[in-house]
Amino acid sequence: MGKSGEILQMCRDKGIEMIDFKMTDLDGRWRHITIPAARFSEEIFTYGIGFDGSNYGYAPVEKSDMVFIPDPATAFIDPFVEIPTLSMTGDVCMIGEKENRPFDQYPRNVSLRAAEYMRQTGIADEMVIGPEFEFHILDEVRFQVEPKAGFYSVETRQAQWNSGRDDGYNTGYQIPSKGGYHIAAPGDIHYNLRSRMCMTLEEWGVKVKYHHHEVGGAGQMEIEVELGEMVDMADKTMITKYVVKNMAARAGKTATFMPKPVYKEAGNGMHVHMLLKKDGKPVFYDENGYSGLSRTALYFIGGLLKHAASLCAFTNPSTNSFKRLVPGFEAPVTIGYATSNRSAVIRIPAYAKAPEAKRFELRCPDATANPYYAYAAILMAGLDGIENDTDPQANGWGPYDFNLYDLPKEQRQQIRSLPKTLDEALDALEEDHEYLLKGQVFPERLIHIWISRKREEARRIAEIPHPAEFLQYYDL
Repeated sequence: MGKSGEILQMCRDKGIEMIDFKMTDLDGRWRHITIPAARFSEEIFTYGIGFDGSNYGYAPVEKSDMVFIPDPATAFIDPFVEIPTLSMTGDVCMIGEKENRPFDQYPRNVSLRAAEYMRQTGIADEMVIGPEFEFHILDEVRFQVEPKAGFYSVETRQAQWNSGRDDGYNTGYQIPSKGGYHIAAPGDIHYNLRSRMCMTLEEWGVKVKYHHHEVGGAGQMEIEVELGEMVDMADKTMITKYVVKNMAARAGKTATFMPKPVYKEAGNGMHVHMLLKKDGKPVFYDENGYSGLSRTALYFIGGLLKHAASLCAFTNPSTNSFKRLVPGFEAPVTIGYATSNRSAVIRIPAYAKAPEAKRFELRCPDATANPYYAYAAILMAGLDGIENDTDPQANGWGPYDFNLYDLPKEQRQQIRSLPKTLDEALDALEEDHEYLLKGQVFPERLIHIWISRKREEARRIAEIPHPAEFLQYYDL
């Protein structure tokens, strides 16, 4: 039985009537196209589904025809549609005269090439990662950007600002600002919804480690998943965001992964835990090394810290990202590493003691990132550190086993800082991206497209009058 036969057999067994193909655009959003199951054939795995890539942010219009090749291993019944529908993701190819070829800008192809480059170096044959997904569940969101008006408003009944609400429904169990960490019911009003999200993720093949209410009192949540292979985990990052948003909508709520949707509250990060394996054995462990880390692990850290500023262009690619990366909210602002220190951009968990669990986390990323680009860039930066024996201690990047927020100003200024704006991150990427080009993992053209696109975003947003400017300047 061929690939199509297996899919059609699944359709018959499950009563599937439609087949949906989900593709990732340049920014990291899913887009999709759907065909009746009766139109599905083996040829789709060879010739694919044609679409216009220019509308996805990739190619110029004159060379925009592309084909999507579905991956049958990703087939899953979409739980959020009315008509029984089988969903598949896959890869994108350029149309050639004789045969199609993988499209070098397509996010999943970039991450696949990064994993292949890692294997070619001989350093490791698998990168294992585990993202932490922080997000907000809100009752309502309103926003408007017009020449005559600009505002946003978020609302959730659990927020402290509703403690004086007089509408007959006030229970008095609002959560204080920054007081939501692991809060229990009845304050944690979305516990059951998160459990339903996690069960749906488990059914879709995303293994959940745990879920809980996060620090932000105004509806901040976290779902942490078990570690997995990098490309597979990028796929599962897309699935996780899809499930969270749709489960919230089904419950009459709205969910956002925006880094900083609520002023003066903790922001949403996507901390990435990571380790390398070779022949099934851990590469990062050495019982005699700092915090149990091998020299290879420390060089990997050195590569991440060396390229931290340019990495932010992919791991924190929104203007809103840098409203989260400020002191006082457990988000990193300085470039350094340490054990059990949440103020450092790289944190080594003290609880991960076993050789197979020895790892560290990069704490700056957030979920506005395209996960395929972000995870691939992280891997390439770390590999560059190993290839060049980049020692983080010798370069003065730590270990910082103390609270970096409490340093006197003079000492703080001597430590390299993460970019403070998206433009600063893009400046860094312009100057420092050779490590991404190795093995043709990131095409240089993709780097240029990314910088141009993100600069235009930053320029457009910077031009819009801000409500805080009226507060600050209106009466001058």
